[in-house]
Amino acid sequence: MSATSSTPTPTPTSTSASYVPGGASGAAEPRARFRDLVAAEWIKLRSLRSTFIAYGATALAVLAFNGGTAYDTYNYWGMRDAADRAGFIRDGIALQHAFTVNGAMVMVLALGVMGALAVIGEYGTGTIRTTFAAVPARRSVMAAKAVVVAGITTVFGVFVAGASFALTQAILGARDVGVSIGHPGAPTVVLASALLAPVCALAGLALGAVIRHTAATMTATVVVLVLLPLVFTDGRRWSAVISHALPTEAWIRLTEAGHARTAFPWTASGAWTVYAVWALAAAVLAVISVHRRDQ
Repeated sequence: MSATSSTPTPTPTSTSASYVPGGASGAAEPRARFRDLVAAEWIKLRSLRSTFIAYGATALAVLAFNGGTAYDTYNYWGMRDAADRAGFIRDGIALQHAFTVNGAMVMVLALGVMGALAVIGEYGTGTIRTTFAAVPARRSVMAAKAVVVAGITTVFGVFVAGASFALTQAILGARDVGVSIGHPGAPTVVLASALLAPVCALAGLALGAVIRHTAATMTATVVVLVLLPLVFTDGRRWSAVISHALPTEAWIRLTEAGHARTAFPWTASGAWTVYAVWALAAAVLAVISVHRRDQ
């Protein structure tokens, strides 16, 4: 008798690749690197012509306010008496002209809005869903967006603050009252004015990531960055404590040329701490707000 032969049935092994309809292999695609996410966010930002128009218009407006103030001083210098001229120099008014309150408020509002638009624009058009579908790591996407916003606004702030200082001191120098960048307090004024831009932009980004509606975000940005400093003044201690925790008040403290102007003075290190806390808290809030939520 002959034995009946049978063909053994192959069994799948752990090393065999599984078939996926459409030709895709079972191997998982590599995760996007963080630097690739940063590059993608940068491409998104620079591809919009309105981005450069907005930054350019803001820079011109800030320089116009600051330069105009310096020019008024130059133009009416001859009408000042000797005591007034001496007080101008003694009180460090030249440094206050380097970056005026009006110029700072323009930058605060504009950068806060542009930071918010960096995220609510995608929520408004619905493209944020496409982004999260392509990159499920939502927190990484938002962290990359925060890095790009912080980077470009820091460069913007450095340029505007430096250009403003050079312009205003050149105008005042025609009356021999301008100061150089080596003058005591001048580097602090320039640095504080430059860093005000990314702090406010990150605050706007955080508000946009949390609220996700254009009108409400714009309103919240104006209230937080512009109106709250007007509501909480230095008249009472409790109000001064809140006021000193706001970025615009921190900027005023750092640029006041060392002259305390309130009944509750505070330190420059405290003002720098406010800058750091606002920037870090805003970035963290923006990142954690996108977890499991895309609308």
